[in-house]
Parts: sequence; C-alpha cells; structure tokens
Amino acid sequence: MKIALAYDRVNKWGGAERVLLALHEIWPKAPLYTSVYNPKTASWAKGLEVIPSSLNKFPLAKTWHEAYACLMPFAFESFAFDDFDVVISVTSESAKGIITKPKTLHLCYCLTPTRYLWSGYQDYFRAPFFKLVSSPLVAYLRKWDQIAAQRPDDYLAISKNVQKRIKNYYQRKATVIYPPVDTERFKPKPSQDFQKYFLVVSRLVPYKRIDIAVKAFNQLGLPLKVVGVGSDLKRLKRMARKNIEFLGRLTDSQLLGYYQDCRALIFPQEEDLGLVPLEVQACGRPVIAYRGGGALESVVEGKTGSFFYPQKSQALIRAVKRFRPEDYDSAWCRQNAIKFGKQIFKQTIKAFIEKKWQKHQKTFTY
Repeated sequence: MKIALAYDRVNKWGGAERVLLALHEIWPKAPLYTSVYNPKTASWAKGLEVIPSSLNKFPLAKTWHEAYACLMPFAFESFAFDDFDVVISVTSESAKGIITKPKTLHLCYCLTPTRYLWSGYQDYFRAPFFKLVSSPLVAYLRKWDQIAAQRPDDYLAISKNVQKRIKNYYQRKATVIYPPVDTERFKPKPSQDFQKYFLVVSRLVPYKRIDIAVKAFNQLGLPLKVVGVGSDLKRLKRMARKNIEFLGRLTDSQLLGYYQDCRALIFPQEEDLGLVPLEVQACGRPVIAYRGGGALESVVEGKTGSFFYPQKSQALIRAVKRFRPEDYDSAWCRQNAIKFGKQIFKQTIKAFIEKKWQKHQKTFTY
C-alpha cells in the first residue's frame, strides 16, 4: 500500500501528535498533508515529510490558524491523492474533508466531530455579541462539515464516547481503536513512596475546567501542582493561593517524575478520551476524575481511581477528602494502562487498515 496521512494542522504537541508519530512508525514513508505547518512549535514533526497547503503562506496562519477557519475547507480540498492507495485522516476538524477518487481508500481516525461546531459550541461562543457575529460563519462551516463527514470510506473513533458523537452528528458508524499510550516511557519508579502533592496536567483553556481544581484546592489548602500553558493561565494564577504551583510546559522526561511522585492526578474536565489519566496510571498512580466523557473508559472506579459529580468544586472537595492512596494498587493502575499501550495500537490499526484495503481492492473495478 502507498499511504498518505492528513492532519488538521502541525503547529503544536499533544495526544493527536502521538497518534501521528505511531502511524509514522508503521508507515515511515507516508507523507503528512496539513493546512499549516510551524516547525518552531512542532519540532516532533522534523522526521516526517510534511506538505502544508497554500494557506501556510498567509500572514500569521502558522500561529493564529483560528483566523482562517473559513478557509480550512479549501485548504484540504486543494490536495490531490491520486497516487495513493490509502489516505488516513487524523482529525478533530477539517482533514476529513479531503477529496479522493474511488480507487483511493480514505479512512478517518476521528478524534471528535468538530468541537466548536457541535458538542462544544456553547463553550466557544458564550458571548451573545460574538455568537451573533459568528453565526453566519458557523452555519456555513456546519453545512460543509456535514458534507465532508460523508467523504471517508470508513471511520475509526478514539473512544466509545466519540463513537456516539460520530453517529449523532454525522450519522456514520465507527470502530473504536484507542489511541496509544507510551507505557515504555511512562512507568512506575522502583520505590513505591510518593509525595504529598496532587497533580493537574492539561492545556489551560476554559473548557478544560481547571478552575474547578483551583477553587477546590484553595479551600482544601493541600499542595497542587499544575502542568501546562494556555489562554486561561493568567486567570487561574490570579485565582490560586500559595499552595498551588504552576509549572508551565514540561518535557516528557520532566513530566515523568511528577507523574511518579504525585498522590493522584486531578482530572476535572470532560474529554473525548484523555491520554493524561492513562499516562499517570502507567506510572502506577491513581486518578480523581469528573464522572463523564472518556474518563469513564480509562479509569476503573475503586481500582485505578475515583470519580466526582457534578462538575463543581464542592464535589471535587468531597472526593479528595475521601481519597486514600493506600486503597489503590500501583500494579492495578499499570496493568490498566498497558491495555492502551502503543504496540497494541500499532498492531490493531495496521491490521484494520490492511483488512479494509484488501476488501477495497476486491470490490473496486479498475
């Protein structure tokens, strides 16, 4: 198979980028097509052949792609994939909208249906004025998104949670293949001792609801360390008391130590799946998570973590007060994470795509 990859934008680092690197390990010659590429903020992609669209030449597009949301459909529709047998789009937005001819198999690994158009619409457009101004653009993008969602030949979803959204918003069926967790990198330390702090690891943006954790630990007075950066950082710092420390952006090597030493990870957001709870479990540490979204698939209540509900600081306070580290076995946490390991992901998705390609060859008349 001659394979190409497509991804929304190559200008950051996160869970989706781990997926792309795992796919690159399976098919190292596959080029990566994307709307914009910023090598300065996406050093992970240096070993890949990245092919950006013409949008990459627009002013500030590499760093402020949001300003060009209305042009994303054109960016991906401009690519030609005639020379490829299979294209795998990894997307939470526009990459699924690539256009392929019948002989080329298009498989979409969907991170979530476009959040700011569907499930997260209210979070992105809270202000009445902004909602009024943006409504024509949103209407256009929703219409295009519905059309683009019918273009892939088949769908993969990162979780059962996302699988339901794909069915709801796009009326498409999807097979669940969980994204990869690097259980070789993230592993317990030899000794079983840990420190007294709790840990948050997240992009610091409003919909992640890190403010819930800050408010809770302001009242609890317990040490909380927050890893990550984002548009909400200044607001969260102003809210926080002295027992809360903001560590900024860390490398995986630095993050490993904080995972290994924490009492527990605090996970107040509702995620599509969420790799962070699995990474900390791979290090043998439990999770205190909001009872919703992907955490229901990655955390085993009573064995690898506990839940709080509703999504409010008082509910989190009650959960932290109930939490006892001795109730959670490091080996149980590790074993649960291994089920989401990178090798399992690579074997599963490779077998799925090869099977689909063989079927496609038999049913397509050249």
